[in-house]
Amino acid sequence: MTPPEVDDRTLGQLLRSALPRDPNRRLVLVHGRYAPAARASFTVDVGDTIRTVTVADEHSVLGVLDAWQQHRDSGDDTSVLVVTTGVPDNVLGWDVRGHALRQRTLTVDRAEIVAQRFGAGEVEPRVRREPWLLDALLTAEPPDGWSRTGPVLTYAAAVRALVAVRFGLDDAAPDAGTLLEWSRTTGPDRFVALPPAEQDGLARWLGEAVGPFAGLFTRLVRVGRATDVLPLGVLVSLIDEPDVPAQTMMAVGSLLGDVVSDERSRDAFVTAVLGTLERWIVHAEGGGLGAAEARDRVGEVLDRADTIATARGIEADDHPFLPSGFRGRLAAVAAALTPQPDDTGVPAALGALDRLREHRIARLLPERVAAAEMAVRLMRWLALPEPTEPGPVAHAVAAHLRIGGWVDRALTAVWAGEVSAGAAVGHAFGRIHDAARVRRDRQDQRFATRLRSWTEHAAAAAPGGALLVESVLDEVVAPLLTENDAPLVIVVDGMSAAVAAELGEQILDRGWTEISRDDAGREAAVAVVPSVTRASRTSLLTGRARTGDRNAERDGFTALWNRHRRGAVLLHKSDIAGAAGRRLSEQLVEALADPATVVGVVLNTVDDALDHGREGDRTGWRLADITYLPDLLDAARSYGRPVVVVSDHGHVLERSTASEKGGDGAAAPSARWRTGTPGEGEIELRGPRVLEGDGRVVVPWDESIRYTNRRAGYHGGASLAEMTVPVLVFVPAGDRPVPMGYAVLPAESTRPDWWNGRPTASPPTSVPAPPARKRKPAKVVEDTQPTLDDMPVPAAVTPVPPAPPPTRTVGRRVIASSRFTAQHASVRRAPEPVQVADLIDALVAAGGELTGTAAVARLGRAGRDPGIVLAHLQRLLNVEGYPVIVFDGRTARLDIDMLYLQFGLGGS
Repeated sequence: MTPPEVDDRTLGQLLRSALPRDPNRRLVLVHGRYAPAARASFTVDVGDTIRTVTVADEHSVLGVLDAWQQHRDSGDDTSVLVVTTGVPDNVLGWDVRGHALRQRTLTVDRAEIVAQRFGAGEVEPRVRREPWLLDALLTAEPPDGWSRTGPVLTYAAAVRALVAVRFGLDDAAPDAGTLLEWSRTTGPDRFVALPPAEQDGLARWLGEAVGPFAGLFTRLVRVGRATDVLPLGVLVSLIDEPDVPAQTMMAVGSLLGDVVSDERSRDAFVTAVLGTLERWIVHAEGGGLGAAEARDRVGEVLDRADTIATARGIEADDHPFLPSGFRGRLAAVAAALTPQPDDTGVPAALGALDRLREHRIARLLPERVAAAEMAVRLMRWLALPEPTEPGPVAHAVAAHLRIGGWVDRALTAVWAGEVSAGAAVGHAFGRIHDAARVRRDRQDQRFATRLRSWTEHAAAAAPGGALLVESVLDEVVAPLLTENDAPLVIVVDGMSAAVAAELGEQILDRGWTEISRDDAGREAAVAVVPSVTRASRTSLLTGRARTGDRNAERDGFTALWNRHRRGAVLLHKSDIAGAAGRRLSEQLVEALADPATVVGVVLNTVDDALDHGREGDRTGWRLADITYLPDLLDAARSYGRPVVVVSDHGHVLERSTASEKGGDGAAAPSARWRTGTPGEGEIELRGPRVLEGDGRVVVPWDESIRYTNRRAGYHGGASLAEMTVPVLVFVPAGDRPVPMGYAVLPAESTRPDWWNGRPTASPPTSVPAPPARKRKPAKVVEDTQPTLDDMPVPAAVTPVPPAPPPTRTVGRRVIASSRFTAQHASVRRAPEPVQVADLIDALVAAGGELTGTAAVARLGRAGRDPGIVLAHLQRLLNVEGYPVIVFDGRTARLDIDMLYLQFGLGGS
């Protein structure tokens, strides 16, 4: 029998186990052939001693004798000579064997050596039947040795230990996701360098441990395609997409080349690849540690997949993962956009938008999706009937706050466009923007017509049904006073209705409840003329129409509240910042801590941004963008104060591509008002509320006109965006009573019905006027123009309590499923099933989105922190981490397809 091949690692293991029994022996005879590539000399630790080992491969008696004689003559009494030989013991004779360890030739029992290295007494029989495993375990032992096992080394334990070393994985029992991540490392290069027998053995074990996925995966790795494993899985998934052309199917099939696969392994492979990408996307979307890296991984894989698809001529412009699929779906949205929508146009655009939102990487590209969402929203607004006659000023500013501000918000986003969009997408967005802008211009022109006659007579004593900016503190803020409470008035200088729409949503998510005197929605006041800070802000803070500076504002504010028998403090920008280590000034904190003091704070961030060029590039405002606003809100909530967030005037943005001034600005003291004779796009206003130009000024209603050098934005004119003063009122969320004369304003009632969800019926041509506010009798300004019926002022979407749902709604089907039952039993503090069903049905009805505040209300947790409540819901519904419910801090979103998949609902 041919002696087995042994190497220095095998001999080292043999000596460690056998030599300690007779450590003074200098000769060891081993039955075997020494591998040519093995080291001729090495060291081995025997107990506490390091012994030098010399190896001689001799297969004759004379060769063995000569090697031993030379070793004895070397004079080194501590080194050990190992002779590998095939000469039988009876031929060698006692002259040599008498000097050898155990007086015989040792046979290498690799299984025994392996067991000893694992601290076991024996190995499972299957380990002996796998020569590749024994060889690998002897070769791959880490420097600090194998971890000790029990008395018997099992096959499973042996392979897991080997996999941990060969694959470089912390988890010795990898799943498909772990292997796919490993494929992006240098591990596959080390794997293909292993002996073929070991590769075969490890591949078989992975097939047993991981399932059919492993077969196709390991075959791709072994042919050197590890770096493309994930991209290939993405492309192979096209086979399962509906209506795939035969040519595409053939091109996809050729991607695997000579790598053999069957349908079962292919399906498992695709499922694992897409599941891994989904997990990375969720990680990237959620932020936190490693989110940026996860986002980069997703981008690298999908960009590579797109590159392969392009090179192979594979059409994938609707693929749910590929960037080309995202671009294709975005193009489909653009194709569906039309500035003159009919009965089929809006549903088609909404369907295309749904497809875009469903794309997996849409969650990583919220800005790009938002631009498309805003374009579709504008299209829905354009589909509504347009009034042809001007309505009363009071109703016009209310309509602008409740509707027009949301239009302007969408216009800003669509004007900014989509940075990576192709020409067709940009053109489609531009057409929608221009059509909406033209319609908004017509609104401004109609408003200016009404404003001209109203301004001639309107005053605090005769407001013509409107809330005047100088009346806000008396009429809106004063009723919030109680014996133990005084409000905080936050003046966000220059805040338009569009900015208020954004900030209002975000304030609700910080533990506040919005209230209003008007059941129909938020209240809006009318600015003085011109709508500039020195006139409108001073009028707001002093309670009478006048101009002034900060000193006038401070004195007037104190005097106004003295009339209500309350102390008051008004702080401007320089008074807010605290000393080192304190965010807010001591004066401000002390005032907030005194429940008898009305506190006013002026924040200039928005107005400053218009002058300094920052607003022009913005497509949105966050609370954190308004310096000190989050801090003031948190401080007010901690003291239990109501908060009124109010502006003094709005603003318009610079949207022209020309740098020249517009209009006759020769005598213009400001960007948006002047004296003289009105021209096209301008009107002349005069009356008691005109505080400049000796009571007579020319102001533009056309947003494109300015009289000064180019800036990011302007104010002072007569457009709705400038003259509308948003007034938002909040109380800390919880069980505290709502102030007398106020009612809770649900978040959904602050948005137009075309903003979220899907239309449920034909839009009304008119909406009844909101209930009139109770006011002291006043002189009525003659107003014979058409009323609110001519200028719709819907309170956005006033939610109607749903009728009891049928037994087989989506929500009821979910809670009736076995998976939900098992999940509910294992999740602590899970919401009640019926409430979960109600929320799911509400989300489905709303197009998949609700604000966090509305969502927790559906769960019976109104007033609670949405983040905490929805975290419990996510643990319940997001089975195995797949994002059925996503909450971004503001909006709860339902992935209906994922819901059906995870809870086995099948078709709808």
